[in-house]
Amino acid sequence: MWNLRVLLPVFLGTLLLCAQSAPAPLKEPALKPGEGFAITLGDGEVRSYGEAKKEAPMGSLAKLVWLRMEGADWASRNVRFKCTGAAGPFVCWNREGHGRVDLGKALQESCNLAFLFWIQDAQAHWRADYGEAAARVRMEEVFAPFLGRRLPPGETLPPLTAAWVGDGDLLRTSAEGFLRWLMEPEQSEVVSFGKRFLAGTWVEFQALFGKEDWWFKTGTAPVPGEPAATSAWVAGGRGSALVVLHLPRGRGKAEGLARIREILGLKTR
Repeated sequence: MWNLRVLLPVFLGTLLLCAQSAPAPLKEPALKPGEGFAITLGDGEVRSYGEAKKEAPMGSLAKLVWLRMEGADWASRNVRFKCTGAAGPFVCWNREGHGRVDLGKALQESCNLAFLFWIQDAQAHWRADYGEAAARVRMEEVFAPFLGRRLPPGETLPPLTAAWVGDGDLLRTSAEGFLRWLMEPEQSEVVSFGKRFLAGTWVEFQALFGKEDWWFKTGTAPVPGEPAATSAWVAGGRGSALVVLHLPRGRGKAEGLARIREILGLKTR
């Protein structure tokens, strides 16, 4: 027979944790010049601040779009890659390499080479399974919100370049635009991958007790016309809340992470 003296505190503690899992509504954030911030608290409403509607190259957020296409297959195959900083025509942003990475570490470290290797392998399977034209249609459908009219028309798969993992101006979005994309039911698996790979350790244990931590995907993006300059992105969430932040030219992903935590009123780690 269960001891109520033991169970009652556990039950009450679980209720308290559940109550804490949903973030409190935010006051209008104090943004710096050029920043764009968009948030939904899970109610279907989008709240946009600053330059949240301004488009810019999406940079490393492109890797989340690839998770929409191939994440389930890559996770099921437990893909691995050894990043040495360069492979064939491609170079990683970390010229010293990331070493051996799985899908989770590649996403955390934003390893361009790992994603390009896995994409190249996926495209070979698409050609065999669907044919060239159908494979292109499938790719264009997923990336349509970020391509505009920048992809030349054709009936074959476009050349695989670093632009497809965000190194260039091919893929563009805004803080509000990417948030609305994340909110679509089709992207539920992307959010699940974010929780699984980017929310820190013991995420499954925390979720079991109704307490979810924030997950954040940070990254940089090129600034058109300025080869040496970058801007920064952060996309993330907790429970049903989702956020996207864009920092302008000259700001990096470490600053992006610090800013999103400041805007959300989270402790600095």
